[in-house]
Amino acid sequence: MKRFFVVAIFALVAFVSNSCSNDDGANFHFETLNVLSAEVPEFFELNETYQINVTFERFGNCTFFEEFDVRATDTTVRDVVLIGSVFTDRACTTDIVPVEVSFDFVVLHDQPYTFRFFQGTDENGDHQFLEIIVPVN
Repeated sequence: MKRFFVVAIFALVAFVSNSCSNDDGANFHFETLNVLSAEVPEFFELNETYQINVTFERFGNCTFFEEFDVRATDTTVRDVVLIGSVFTDRACTTDIVPVEVSFDFVVLHDQPYTFRFFQGTDENGDHQFLEIIVPVN
C-alpha cells in the first residue's frame, strides 16, 4: 500500500507536469527536484517544532524551487518531495548548483519519525530515497 501511494504521488506530479505544455502559451513546467542531503535534529521532543533543511540540485538558472510536498504514508513516516518550476522561454545555463531550502515540522507522536527524501530515479526507473530516522524523546 505504501509503495502504491508513493507511485501515485509521482504519477500525479508527472500528470501535472505533462498537462502544463506550451500549447497554451505557458512558459514553464513543474518537475520534481532531486534531494542531495537533509539536515534533521539528532532527536525530537514531543509537541515541538523543528526546521528541516534540505539541499537539492538546481539544474541551471531556469529551475526554481516552488514547494515541498510532504505526505504522511504512515503514522510517523513522511515522504518529502521537492517541486520546482522550469522556465522554457529563456536561455538557460547547464550548471548544477546545490541550493538549501527548509520547512517547519511539528512533532505530534512519541514514536521515531522516518523521513524519506526523494532523490530521483535509478537506471531502472525505480524511485530512490534518502531515508533518515529521528527518535523522539
